[in-house]
Amino acid sequence: MSQTYSLIDDAHAQKERFDWGELHWYASGALSAASGLTVGRCILNAKSANPIHYHPNCEEVLHVLSGEIEHYIDGEGWFSMNAGDSITIPVNLKHGARNVGDGDAHLLIAFSSPERQTIGEFE
Repeated sequence: MSQTYSLIDDAHAQKERFDWGELHWYASGALSAASGLTVGRCILNAKSANPIHYHPNCEEVLHVLSGEIEHYIDGEGWFSMNAGDSITIPVNLKHGARNVGDGDAHLLIAFSSPERQTIGEFE
């Protein structure tokens, strides 16, 4: 029985650029053989924040690879995260991240759906 696999290096990742940083996508239903998840890297520019948002169809795991961020969870407020820290965010929970460091922060992000949905830009 043959199995399909995908190999995507950073040069071939799907990249989205924003004022606050970048998203690099390595695995999803549209990009790869992933049938159950989406995986990417978020790069937050120094002293920048992504908009508060939520995902109606999936959980998110965020792992800080480098840098120092503050993460917002609706109803809980902001808290500090550093390299090596991880958070699991349930479906429909508003959240966002801001880089409080002087250099870029790199975050590994994974979602429990191959077709991740994002809603928001909340204050």
